[in-house]
Amino acid sequence: MSNTDLSYDPSKQGTVSLEVQDREAAVDVTDDNVVPPAKPLSEYLTVGLLCLLVAFGGFVFGWDTGTISGFVNMSDFKRRFGELNSKGEYYLSDVRTGLIVSIFNIGCAIGGLVLGRLADIYGRKKALMIVMVIYIGGITVQISSSLHWQQYFSGRIISGLAVGAVSVMSPMFIAETSPKAIRGILVSCYQLMITAGIFLGYCTTYGTKTYYTNSVQWRVPLGLCFAWALLMISGLTFMPESPRYLTEHGFVEEARASIAKVNKVDPSDEFVSQEFNAIYHSIEQEREVGQASWGELFTGQPKIFYRVFVGVMMQSLQQLTGNNYFFYYGTTIFNSVGLDDPFVTSIILGVVNFLSTFVALIIIDKFGRRTILMCGSFAMAICLLIFASVGVKPLYSHGWDGEASKSAGYVMLIFTCL
Repeated sequence: MSNTDLSYDPSKQGTVSLEVQDREAAVDVTDDNVVPPAKPLSEYLTVGLLCLLVAFGGFVFGWDTGTISGFVNMSDFKRRFGELNSKGEYYLSDVRTGLIVSIFNIGCAIGGLVLGRLADIYGRKKALMIVMVIYIGGITVQISSSLHWQQYFSGRIISGLAVGAVSVMSPMFIAETSPKAIRGILVSCYQLMITAGIFLGYCTTYGTKTYYTNSVQWRVPLGLCFAWALLMISGLTFMPESPRYLTEHGFVEEARASIAKVNKVDPSDEFVSQEFNAIYHSIEQEREVGQASWGELFTGQPKIFYRVFVGVMMQSLQQLTGNNYFFYYGTTIFNSVGLDDPFVTSIILGVVNFLSTFVALIIIDKFGRRTILMCGSFAMAICLLIFASVGVKPLYSHGWDGEASKSAGYVMLIFTCL
């Protein structure tokens, strides 16, 4: 290693001894200064595919979104977990539908906060495997449900806990492990996998609902979750552990080997030394700063509270813009506005959502984050305003007890897609 004497003492549990002879040069070693070796993209095909399998955590999240909206409108699902009305028809009450759908997201929130810590304890790779096993347990509880909606409800809590943790760990693992040359693309693939999961979930529920009238309608889409989980675990088996985690816990040679493996270079290559130094000094800077108190979120400088406020509001408001309203309750919404087959309509929405992600990946670096967010938010506000306006009056022009106007329903669908 150039100008650096690196030694690791196993007796110093989880510590790295790094003696830098040229301090000024070492301080300048940052992640931005590390230039990856020039290689054709084909060289990164294997590790890229493995990272895509890790990004399957996003697919699992999207798959649930795309399938649950179909389940709550399936005849067999309503017969098993619903109630009988005065006409002798089975239905799911608004309260029960809301509980079944939303408890998954509540589980995600708790799982992200609690189980996400496993990544710092056991490593990103092992922690992801653990939570995917928990996810399989949750799916098992759901798919074995027969007559009691509470059992299905509890299974969604368990799978939600796992998916919430995956949502934290999967992008982090990809960002820390993927080759520097294609890191941005691979991290963005997590969002792409979410939209792919939503779209394919819609397609699957449409197929099972069309050709079956028994529990196959919803048990087959649920059963496929086992395949997604095992596929992700298989990909994790061949992925090296995060070099940041290994460095943080004193496994120097393993960290260097991880960097070398994903970047397709020899462990003795200068690039490996530079990348390792960048990771090491980043960790050291964090240790020197020490542990921050909760109060510093409000009083810290420079403008920490402002940054926290912007970050929290960005994440919260983008969830409240209406996307989950359509994705989770799509079949219910499109059925109520008079469209012939709400399942087909949901597929259309899924296609638009999936393809639009590619557009975002193309323009994000061209126009900048802030400009796109502001323009997109303004456009969404206009579309939702029109959607709501049509739904208030033109949709039921002959009264709420009359038949919904199909032309108004199509207008609402168009602005939903926009």
